[in-house]
Amino acid sequence: MPVSERRAERKQEILDATRTLFDERGVRDAQIEDIARAVGINRAIIYRHFSGKEELFAETLVGYLDELDKTLATADDAALGPVDRLEAIAGAFLNFGAALPAFVDCAQALLRRRGAELMEEVSERVMFDLGRAMASCLSHVVEILEAGTASGDFHVKDPYLLANVFYTQALGVLNLATLQLSVREQNPGLPAVDNVPFDQVKSLVLVAAVAMARGETS
Repeated sequence: MPVSERRAERKQEILDATRTLFDERGVRDAQIEDIARAVGINRAIIYRHFSGKEELFAETLVGYLDELDKTLATADDAALGPVDRLEAIAGAFLNFGAALPAFVDCAQALLRRRGAELMEEVSERVMFDLGRAMASCLSHVVEILEAGTASGDFHVKDPYLLANVFYTQALGVLNLATLQLSVREQNPGLPAVDNVPFDQVKSLVLVAAVAMARGETS
C-alpha cells in the first residue's frame, strides 16, 4: 500500500476511535492516550496526523456535521409551508443533539475558543473542512428563511446570521434537554428544581424559532 494511502487510513482510524470514545464517554473523558490505545498506536503518532487536540476535535466535529447535514436534508420537505419546514428542521436538529450529546459537547468546546486562537491551533485545511460542513448544515435553514421571507411568512434581513444564532442557541438549549431540570424560586430565597421533559423543551424552542423568524426586522 502506498505511504499516502496508509497515512490516510491511519488518520481515519484515529478519527473513528475518537468518535467512538466521544459517543461512549463524552468529550471531557476522552483522552489522547485512550484514543491511541484504541487504535493500537503510540500517542506520538496521533500528533503526526493532527497538530493537537483541538484539530483532532475539529475534524471529529466535521464528521458529526456531515451526519447532521444528511439528517436535516431528510427532515425538510419543500412542499410544506415555511413555518412547518422550520419547525421540522429545528426539531430534527434537537433530536440529533439529544441522541448524540457528544456532538453538542464537541461543538461547544470549539465555540468557547476565540476565532483567532482556534486559527492558530487548527490547520487551514481543517478549518476549511469545518467551515464547509457548518455552511452545508446552515444552508438548509437559510433556504427556509429565504423562502419564508419571499412568501411574507418571515421577516429576516440576514438569513445566514439568524441561522448561526439558531445553531448556537440550540446547542445551549440541548444542555437543558440533557439535564432535564429547571430552577425556580419556590419561596423568597428558596430555590427548587423541576423535571423538564425533552419534548417540553423542544416545543418551546420551536415556538421561539418561528417567532424570531417572523419578527426579526433589523
